[in-house]
Amino acid sequence: MWDKPDILNAIASLLFAAAFLLVAYGTLHYVVRLPVFPLREVRISGALAHVTVGQVEVIVKRELQDNFFTLDLAQARAAFERLPWVRKVNVRRQWPDRLDVTLEEHVPLARWGSVALVNIQGEVFTAAYDGMLPLFVGPPASAKEIAIQYGYFQRSLAAIGQVPAQVRVSPRRAWQVRLESGLTLELGRESIESRLDRFIAVYERTVNRLQRKIDYVDLRYPNGFAVRVPELKFEPQDARRGKKTAPRATG
Repeated sequence: MWDKPDILNAIASLLFAAAFLLVAYGTLHYVVRLPVFPLREVRISGALAHVTVGQVEVIVKRELQDNFFTLDLAQARAAFERLPWVRKVNVRRQWPDRLDVTLEEHVPLARWGSVALVNIQGEVFTAAYDGMLPLFVGPPASAKEIAIQYGYFQRSLAAIGQVPAQVRVSPRRAWQVRLESGLTLELGRESIESRLDRFIAVYERTVNRLQRKIDYVDLRYPNGFAVRVPELKFEPQDARRGKKTAPRATG
């Protein structure tokens, strides 16, 4: 090989190129870490109702200490995502010395049991909130399904001036809706939308005309529904028979 100058020249060129790249990489690595490239501004944007200035300042001081080039964007994104009300984060460098951070907050839709909240996408998150919200109760991983059905219940019940305050799904997938008026609707496991539609269709000429307070309606009957009148249990049985407030109404 030593008597082949072409091969020797090629090897020398490769070695020279490798050495040059190593020197260039070391120089670049040194230069980008110089204090001449500080991160001077962090710009926060987004429709923010719960994330505070103080929370952002803490993250900037603790997590964003590198310069413009060495800042780890994934680490910065993760730091903002740890804030309770933050749903999504987009982080981008803006030459020469700015970091643009766009935050998307959770929009609360309901409470998830007594431990968390559900956003409008049906995702469960944990944050402090003292406002009025409906209550969702169900098996793990059912929050999104309940959120979708809640939207349907809300729109449908508005036709009769009612508002759902609680939606409950049992482990056997049986649905129950309690209204702000105190009335509980038992929908069962099947055809829950058609059962509710049937109830709403006859509400004005049946339940709404009764001169009694009703606290429970069972909609699981094929061609009607049953109602429960709490005050009847305090009346003598003969008096109840004389009333025309029947426990069963058909649609």
